[in-house]
Amino acid sequence: MKKLSIITSLIILLFTSCDDTYKLKLRVENKTTLDKNITINLEEENNKPLDKVQFFIDGKEVAANGNSLEINTADFGLGKHQVSALVFIPGKTKKVNNSFEVFANIEPTIYGYEIINTYPHDKKAYTQGLEYYNGFLYETTGRRGQSSLRKVEIKSGKVLQKIDLDKKYFGEGMTIVDDKIIWLTWQNNKGFVYDLNSFDQIGEFKYNQSKEGWGLTQNETELIKSDGTNKIWFLDKSTQEEKRALQTYTHDRALSQLNELELINGKLYANYYQKPIIAVINPANGVVEGLINLKGLEAEMKKSQKLVEDDEVLNGIAYDAKNDRLFVTGKNWGNLFEIKLIKK
Repeated sequence: MKKLSIITSLIILLFTSCDDTYKLKLRVENKTTLDKNITINLEEENNKPLDKVQFFIDGKEVAANGNSLEINTADFGLGKHQVSALVFIPGKTKKVNNSFEVFANIEPTIYGYEIINTYPHDKKAYTQGLEYYNGFLYETTGRRGQSSLRKVEIKSGKVLQKIDLDKKYFGEGMTIVDDKIIWLTWQNNKGFVYDLNSFDQIGEFKYNQSKEGWGLTQNETELIKSDGTNKIWFLDKSTQEEKRALQTYTHDRALSQLNELELINGKLYANYYQKPIIAVINPANGVVEGLINLKGLEAEMKKSQKLVEDDEVLNGIAYDAKNDRLFVTGKNWGNLFEIKLIKK
């Protein structure tokens, strides 16, 4: 009788253990597009009762209807997003994770180009930043021990004014704000502010969440910064503090290694590092709306000089808004090109 009681207890215990096992699955469309509605479902394989489900996207709780949640991807933007569900079941809680990735909902327009003018450019200028301002080009160059800030005459390529950066820094992109030059460094987590006229340093600032400095431009209210990934950062113009970021995507991939930047007619033009390509990006959502193929410019340069593979690459975009002139060059290139874009 005692043995029978023990066996019965074991059977009850095993049955209870099996019965307490919840098999939870968080289902979501893993690859989707911008502006699309998608549904996120929390399912229990054996239809066991759930007390409550809380949904989180990128760590922030999102209101749901029971075990299901419908969202529009435009509310979260391009890129990878983490989804989790906190599930309350009798006597305990469980957490289930998944993710989805949002791609652009359009394919980029492809552009070619026509060379309008060719100007001389210093072959020793390892171009990082380039900007047109009041009839001159302002340029920053890179490499430790060789980084410099320059004012350049366009037609002659003559360097009219120049200062060198401390040898411990690797200079990167720049832009001009209210007679101040904002200049990034690469891996030192620091940028500098200079007086436009004297080139005297008048300030400095630290980066925040971004680890590196690559390209820099501006809109009416913010600085716009690249960091070598597919992220674009927006900074306060006065304090240079990072406020927010978005990710850049085409219809089928994240577009990383974004380098020198220029804002032209409301669109962000970005050098694609080590590729003879400029991406045209919508700064409101990160969608890559266009790709400019400048491979022929590399071929043109190779007629007159030997370029170091994967180093002396296309980099540098400047725009003269008043006269609608687009300038591009490369690292240590002997030419600066004025080009006109041609839609393919």
